Amino acid sequence: MKLSIGSSVSIKDVDFMFENNPVKIVTHRNCPEIRLVGVKVGPFEEGKEYEVKHWIAKELERAGVARVREEELLDAVKLHKISWKESIQQARQVSPLEEDFYPRLRRYLASLKGEAVRSPEKMREYGKSTRLSRDIVNCRLRKIVSLASSPAQTNQTLNNLARDERILYERLYAIINDWKTKILKVMKES
Repeated sequence: MKLSIGSSVSIKDVDFMFENNPVKIVTHRNCPEIRLVGVKVGPFEEGKEYEVKHWIAKELERAGVARVREEELLDAVKLHKISWKESIQQARQVSPLEEDFYPRLRRYLASLKGEAVRSPEKMREYGKSTRLSRDIVNCRLRKIVSLASSPAQTNQTLNNLARDERILYERLYAIINDWKTKILKVMKES
């Protein structure tokens, strides 16, 4: 989905798009074709890799049929790398993030929070991941505000932003430019 300035795309919309994006799974057991309303998936063969929509992958995991491939998931190590990479960039330079970084992050943290109740190790991982997440968000937010208050950015720069960040950038850019236009108009009239 292409976003435009003034777009009313919300975080809920981004999450909906994420849930309908394909994800790779590996099956644990054979499973016949499953028919859902308007959708059919499978049949699945044990040990094979398939690509299904994220929401279907979650249901297959819950049923014990498959698991999402590790490469598709976030973890504390990946978050640490992203945080480190972001912190060494210059003030207006953002390192590339995957389009769906924030929906994946929200799901990773929610999952850890649920597991933390039963495991002290997961509680520590949840704390560390939450701190890293805040660092990433705060660092990137400062950069996005700086970019939005500057002249329009190139597609190359904007392509480094995750979908949620582009929504924020476009809204901030429109607000800031509108404000600047009104201020300068008043100054010209004086």
